[in-house]
Amino acid sequence: MVELTGMTREEVRAAARDGIALLPIGSQEQHADHLPMGTDTLLAEAVTDAALERLDDAGPLLVRLPALPFGHSPHHLFAAAVSLSAPTLLAVLEDVLESLNHSGFRRMLLVNGHGGNDEIMRLAVKRFALRADVAVGACSYWSLGDDPEAPGHAGRFETALLLAAEPVLVREPAPRAAADPPPLFDRPPFPGLTVERHGEWARVGGATDDATRADAEAGARLLERRAAALAEAILAFDDATKDSHGQGKP
Repeated sequence: MVELTGMTREEVRAAARDGIALLPIGSQEQHADHLPMGTDTLLAEAVTDAALERLDDAGPLLVRLPALPFGHSPHHLFAAAVSLSAPTLLAVLEDVLESLNHSGFRRMLLVNGHGGNDEIMRLAVKRFALRADVAVGACSYWSLGDDPEAPGHAGRFETALLLAAEPVLVREPAPRAAADPPPLFDRPPFPGLTVERHGEWARVGGATDDATRADAEAGARLLERRAAALAEAILAFDDATKDSHGQGKP
């Protein structure tokens, strides 16, 4: 793995011939009173870097881009957020993919850390592959493998992960009062049905579940599982796309 930021132009062009450009995507948004605004960005980076460490020299050449620190977070503006509109985020991601393609990359992989980005990221990948001779992948780090996990927001899952990855940034969480009725975004009334109701995030205090149950040991296990699944996904993406039409063009 090499980082794009420290590469020269010729090194980028050489790596692009066979390598995979990898972009973590996060957000800047409220995570209750105990987690920092950049939690999603930090966790996308932590899982990505842990996966790359697992691969070491055994996997394909990977060029790791700086994380995109802004995402689609209008539902968190009630407290604090720096949010891109859906069309803006879609345009940003397509511009990044376009730039990478012009620099010689034919394979690119997006790794997302914020739920609000997921649909937009996947749409960007689908749209770009229609007009460019590329193979592009996208995933949210919690959704991979045989044991995908529901991360919630500012609750046990994210707090435990950040306790493992960046413990100095975690404040003491307060017990979360039960919300009555429970928010529909967290507990839809029917499986597979997406429901959004106005004002729900503010009503429940900006968190989906109780973070006081989180601990660093559980977070380390979560990080290990998510990194292992992402490493497997990278290898599978490489195996499925390395002989794609157009791969290896100068």
